[in-house]
Amino acid sequence: MRYLLFLPIIFLFTVTQAQESNSLSFGIKAGLSTTSIDANQLIITDQDDLDRLGLAIKDAKYGFHAGMVLRVQINKFLIQPEILFNSSQVDYSADDLSGSSAVSDIINEKYQYVDIPVLLGLKWGPLRLQAGPVGHVYLNSRSDFSKLSDIDYQEEFENMTIGWQGNLGLDVWNIMIDFRFENNFSNFGTHLNFAGQDYEFDDKPSRFLFSVGYLF
Repeated sequence: MRYLLFLPIIFLFTVTQAQESNSLSFGIKAGLSTTSIDANQLIITDQDDLDRLGLAIKDAKYGFHAGMVLRVQINKFLIQPEILFNSSQVDYSADDLSGSSAVSDIINEKYQYVDIPVLLGLKWGPLRLQAGPVGHVYLNSRSDFSKLSDIDYQEEFENMTIGWQGNLGLDVWNIMIDFRFENNFSNFGTHLNFAGQDYEFDDKPSRFLFSVGYLF
């Protein structure tokens, strides 16, 4: 994917700065995230433009992320790009609006992304304050929407979406502890396509992330 071409640019810039300042650190990290989505129910119509489903977000489950960190420190100023594998999942409730059934199905979707945050910030002693953009590069997904055999469903994930992160970090010896808030610029569910029509929820997803890492 062409968006991955930004990775060598980011790392080349970071390494160049590190060579000039002699302050390059490499690390690994892993953690958990929880997603918040406060969105209204979607009304899904069929090929005849009749209301077919009421689709709502039931539960955004905990996600897992792990990957690598580069950090350059120039006096108190920090440059910190990361590459993280991110896996998360969401449960939807799908209510039949056709009148043929009163059953509400629970639909599960799992997503895998490569997250690429590039954080700038300041460090005072063990405390770090950082913020910057984050790109989410789509890798793979698995969906139970195939259970809805009477309405055509297609996945149309964007190759990359963009958001931002703010971080409060603590360094204890070589151990990194991070508490982050993330918000995204795209509404949740832009990949949903039923009967040839695109849908999306009316809220942008946000996440709280906790991670622990080690700098070598």
